[in-house]
Amino acid sequence: MPEEKQNRYRLEWIQDISEIPKKAWNALALTLEAPILEWEWLHRMESSGSMRPETGWLPIHLTVWDGADLVAAAALYVKGHSEGEFVWDYMWADVAGRLGIPYYPKMVGMSPATPVSGYRFLIAPGEDEHLLSRVMVQAIDRLCRQNNMAGLSFNYVDPQWLTVMEQLGFVAWKHQSYVWENPGFKSFDDYLWSFDKNQRRNIRRERKKLSEQDLTIKAFSGDQITTELLEKMYRFYELTNAQFGPWAAKYLNREFFRGLFDDYRHRILLLGAYDRENSADPVGMSFLLHKGQQMYGRYWGSTGHYDSLHFNACYYSPIEWAIANGVRRFDPGIGSSHKVRRGFRAVANWSLHRFYDPNLARIMTQHIDQINRMEQERIDSLNQAVPFAENRLSRRPASRRPASRRRASHS
Repeated sequence: MPEEKQNRYRLEWIQDISEIPKKAWNALALTLEAPILEWEWLHRMESSGSMRPETGWLPIHLTVWDGADLVAAAALYVKGHSEGEFVWDYMWADVAGRLGIPYYPKMVGMSPATPVSGYRFLIAPGEDEHLLSRVMVQAIDRLCRQNNMAGLSFNYVDPQWLTVMEQLGFVAWKHQSYVWENPGFKSFDDYLWSFDKNQRRNIRRERKKLSEQDLTIKAFSGDQITTELLEKMYRFYELTNAQFGPWAAKYLNREFFRGLFDDYRHRILLLGAYDRENSADPVGMSFLLHKGQQMYGRYWGSTGHYDSLHFNACYYSPIEWAIANGVRRFDPGIGSSHKVRRGFRAVANWSLHRFYDPNLARIMTQHIDQINRMEQERIDSLNQAVPFAENRLSRRPASRRPASRRRASHS
């Protein structure tokens, strides 16, 4: 039966996602927790010109059809560099160079320039995931070998998909990320009381810095978002990247941000910092994605230095919004270890790899366990610095509970 089923599938390679019907693609993508593989997000990447061959991203998406029905798909790109992947595989490129093995071009499966866990093959409900995954990997392998690609990688993969792909011979490489999870907080004050005394005082001080600078933060989501706000967010995105010169991570253009207004603003949360005396234009903004109980920090910027604005716009205000809107899990994005001081735990994310040169493949296989152990040690070390109070869910004194909650406890 599996072989008969496999023979019914028709595989097509598509170089522009606009050629794939949005409704058919999203019938597969909308079932996922993360919004990063939805048609609108990927389409804006391509149609804006942000992800195109000239920038080192050649879209070549795989689709699998059963008659007229799209039953599986994979967002894939041929890469001539490793920029915008945030996996930092330069050490493997260096090893390949020392061995005289070409490392590029390579095939990459991911949501471009989006280091958010959740990548996977899109499989229609009710279909045989293992069978379709094998069929798709075989097709990708053939294309890669026929075009002399050095390797195949899937970045920031869905952890539940990891086992499926390891069974197909992929090597799993562990990386460190951060996450905040709501264990049942009903208010920002509940969140504060999860910390030890010193960190509660520090966070309150950092929150107070806003009012001391006559700043206030406003949240915009869904239909509250305008093209003007998205234009401003692009400008802040530019300003942030301008600080890093050749090390900047500026992969998206103005057209990308503007285009999100049309069909993706329902996934966006913008937090703008405004001067109370000049409230027309924000002095800083952060850009986040949200879907269901998940939220993801992506970009931020400001017109100048404002004490503690980054912490408020990127951590405290998003957490406050998350608690108020039923978000249970917040991925703030990769970056500095100061996140652990704000209650974010270090966690693992994964990439999957296959090198077609046997020598490079052997070297990775021989060393990946040690590399992964070292990364886990780093994760464990970071988590030792999280300043949580002991028994943090019961630390908040009854005298500090809201009046309505006190009355309820006495009824």
